[in-house]
Amino acid sequence: MYLGVRMKLIGWAIALAAAMATPAAAQAVNATSPAAATTTSVATTNAKPANAAGTGDAAQAATKPFQYDAPTPGIGEPVPGGWSTQEQVTKVGQQAANFHDYWLLTVCALITAIVLILLVYVIVRYRRGANPTPSRTSHNTAIEVIWTVIPVLILVAIAIPSIRLMRAQYAFPKADLTIKVIGNQWYWTYDYPDNGGIEIVSNILKEKTDPTLRPGERFRTAADGPPLLAVDERMVIPAGKVVKFIVTSNDVIHSFAMPSFWTKIDANPGQLNETWVKVDRPGVYFGQCSELCGARHGYMPIVIDVVTPERFAEWIASKGGTMPGAAKAVAPAGTTPAPTPAVAASGTPPESQPIPAASPVANSATK
Repeated sequence: MYLGVRMKLIGWAIALAAAMATPAAAQAVNATSPAAATTTSVATTNAKPANAAGTGDAAQAATKPFQYDAPTPGIGEPVPGGWSTQEQVTKVGQQAANFHDYWLLTVCALITAIVLILLVYVIVRYRRGANPTPSRTSHNTAIEVIWTVIPVLILVAIAIPSIRLMRAQYAFPKADLTIKVIGNQWYWTYDYPDNGGIEIVSNILKEKTDPTLRPGERFRTAADGPPLLAVDERMVIPAGKVVKFIVTSNDVIHSFAMPSFWTKIDANPGQLNETWVKVDRPGVYFGQCSELCGARHGYMPIVIDVVTPERFAEWIASKGGTMPGAAKAVAPAGTTPAPTPAVAASGTPPESQPIPAASPVANSATK
């Protein structure tokens, strides 16, 4: 019994000592925190001039605003009252449009006319008044051969140019630029791995009268494009260059479609699909997601701004990217750029860090 009381007293003494020591430890931690915060603040402050000195002209180019092109009415966008395909600006698109307009429609018109003539002839020739005693003929070898051979010839006549068109569409030339297109609910992301890994997040622009428009948020103007097709960030590609699109999705099935390029390819999660374009005519072109992908499927426009190669390099610089083969900015002699907090934490050298993308104002409102 005496031993049990003694052990209880020892336990109470240890608990009391620990309780008295806790405020002192907390006070010591709080006393050292301002010093650590001051050190971190000084390091961050000192890192800014070093980084600014290291970037030099590249930093000024990255902050220079880029002037986007205004859309051309009737080019690259839907036309009120339009009844045909959009004007094609790629060779594959022109070949496909010619095949559709001058061959398929001609064949369809001829088939329709022949069938209509046969129907009228049968109605008149074999009416009850002209044939009081109907014929009992059940087989006719000549007619059976004709209605078998003629459809086969029609299909062959359609298949040969179709195969030629598919070969032109899926025979990938060497790409001058690669862009990774990622579909999300309900916006698009464009990655430029050849240009420093910059990322563009593209959301639909709201109308000025939209009740959900927040104060200071950008809204659509006539220079941005038609309603429901204008975006806050466009994809920009150089004219006259082969551009390869690697298309995928982060969530559900989307479809990357640009009617004036004759381009439409599904964006499937966990799968990479490829297509390519070569546009010689600079301008602004509009498309949409063409696969039902959820509640806001109709609010996923695609805008591609085709510019000259010189303006494309200017746009890349404005987004903080680099052109292939361009020399990276070097810090002046005697200065060592301080690591950013992310680099210090991860231990990864700055060269291997991806360039962060600038977040558009409308992203948080429309994602």
